[in-house]
Amino acid sequence: MGSKALFAALDLNLFDLMSDEPQSTQSLSELTTIATNRLATLLAVLESLGLVVRGGELYRNAPATQKYLVRSSETFFGDYYRLQIDKLIYPQMIGLTDGLRGHPLESMRDMLADPAQAALFTDAQHQGSIGPAVLLSRKVDLTGRRNLLDVAGGSGVFSIVLCYRYESLRSTIIDFPKVIDVARRFIASAGLDDRIAVVGGDALETAWPSNQDVVLMSYLLSAVGSSDIPRLLRLAFDALAPGGMLIVHDFMLEEDQAGPREAAQFFLSYIAQRTDSVSFTGSNIAEAARKVGFGGGRSDVLIPGLTGIVVAGKERARNA
Repeated sequence: MGSKALFAALDLNLFDLMSDEPQSTQSLSELTTIATNRLATLLAVLESLGLVVRGGELYRNAPATQKYLVRSSETFFGDYYRLQIDKLIYPQMIGLTDGLRGHPLESMRDMLADPAQAALFTDAQHQGSIGPAVLLSRKVDLTGRRNLLDVAGGSGVFSIVLCYRYESLRSTIIDFPKVIDVARRFIASAGLDDRIAVVGGDALETAWPSNQDVVLMSYLLSAVGSSDIPRLLRLAFDALAPGGMLIVHDFMLEEDQAGPREAAQFFLSYIAQRTDSVSFTGSNIAEAARKVGFGGGRSDVLIPGLTGIVVAGKERARNA
């Protein structure tokens, strides 16, 4: 109920309407054409959630709301919730019990085959991934690396951010064809058509370019089946040049698997889509990478309480 109150407020642009000055229930009703009795109920929920603050008869945004949920803010994150979470993931969670019983709903692959769904998902994910992409660009040093393979790269946001940071870097993105259609738009807008190439296809079925310096898989392993994870890691190993680097960014559980809460819940959402989904820790992925030939395999937190990264290397030839 709290989630739906947030989504409704975003759909009605309530936080934008309160961004410059506090508003009364009556003024918000006039601006939104929503009746005051219904709007008052929604505002009561938003206040109870800490999203808005009331002083007398006037409501204003809480500080975090002003920072992240107002469209004019540089750190606006609202469309990730309003589009992807509300319109796509939330409805799928209705089928969670069926998924747990082995009867999943529409798969991610089927959903992203539809142009409208692919655009909705990818546009929202672009906004949701800008922050993680910037954090990753600061966490992992790609100095001297020239070729990046961004597997299931979505809108291209990670490739865009990394290419901005490293001027010598070029990237190739593999993703479903309808997702690639959206990625082209973002790449062109970033002015990186000459440095970011795209390949439309399922990463498990499409040929990967070889001799890569870096293979990045962000939010991919959580979305595939348990048997697909070692396959993808093997494909990454084969695509890398000696001395190449694997980067896995994804939701990751703590080592005791008791959380974090948000990561565990995102893993749960995939059960509504497929019967062979699996949750994992950073050490699980590092060990799986070692089994296909990678060396090292260090894990670290990227977004506290939500995602982590695993970085592993392909050994250089002994005579190199």
